[in-house]
Amino acid sequence: MELHLILMFTLCLLYSSNTNGALPEEEYWKSKLPNTPLPNALQELLQSAENAGNISKIAEVVLMMPPNNDRGSYDVGYWNALNTSPRSNIMQNETTIWLLYNDLRPNKKMKLIFTKSINGSKFLPRIIADSMPFSSNKSQEIFDHFSIKPTSKEAQIINQTIEGCEAPSIRGEAKYCATSLESLVDFVTANLGTKVRAFSNEVEEENKEQDYTILNGIKMIGDNQIVCHKEIYKYVIYYCHAINATRAYMVPMVANNGSKVKAIVVCHSDTSPWNPKHFAFKVLNIKPGGPPICHFTNTDTIVWVPI
Repeated sequence: MELHLILMFTLCLLYSSNTNGALPEEEYWKSKLPNTPLPNALQELLQSAENAGNISKIAEVVLMMPPNNDRGSYDVGYWNALNTSPRSNIMQNETTIWLLYNDLRPNKKMKLIFTKSINGSKFLPRIIADSMPFSSNKSQEIFDHFSIKPTSKEAQIINQTIEGCEAPSIRGEAKYCATSLESLVDFVTANLGTKVRAFSNEVEEENKEQDYTILNGIKMIGDNQIVCHKEIYKYVIYYCHAINATRAYMVPMVANNGSKVKAIVVCHSDTSPWNPKHFAFKVLNIKPGGPPICHFTNTDTIVWVPI
């Protein structure tokens, strides 16, 4: 109850002080990235204009939203001599499609689901997100805040997300978990500057398995990019990382029913630091350090490239 009241009071100050009708997160984006349009994939995660005038509703949304989601994780399964990624063993619901780089070509056919998180979580304003505990050392405090039983599935999901953020980086990687849109923007601009473009999938039919064919017109959009994956949590968390020897492509596709996609595909030419038990090696029947591999991204994944 105490956290709920603090949240309501702070949100009231934030939104009542903004007289031009724009959300604080949008204003921050424009101040840092004036020439970069806010992509729909991020716009959809902001508090609605309707909720901005209803402080009780915002508090209800950010505090009561369950993190349940059947989508599996698809990080690189970080590996080093002392530690295996906590998320390397939670691939049961793997929805990411992995393929060899040589198979990323026109007329290639495959069955795909362009998934988008459906748990309804929204960004918290930074002032709120920074006040929230987000650490494996404070798991009980987090459970208490959200009235979650430590033995529940929700608790397991929250622990997995936090532990994934705390896992060590692999060789040649910069990583960061952004707990607000403002912190996401700060990480991107600190690493790529303010002249960037944000890409995400353009999909006519999401969360629907279909047979797709790759069309002509595959285009590399960057070989120095940051990829941010939306995590499953009570509010929006983005797991962002930049990995050496990685390229991103825009891939036009069409489904059997005629629906079209401009898919973002990320390709890795050096997989030697990856966990040998990673799902990709299993489905492609290769080993770390083998041929370059690629993967499609979820629809709420954002790929940032300098321009």
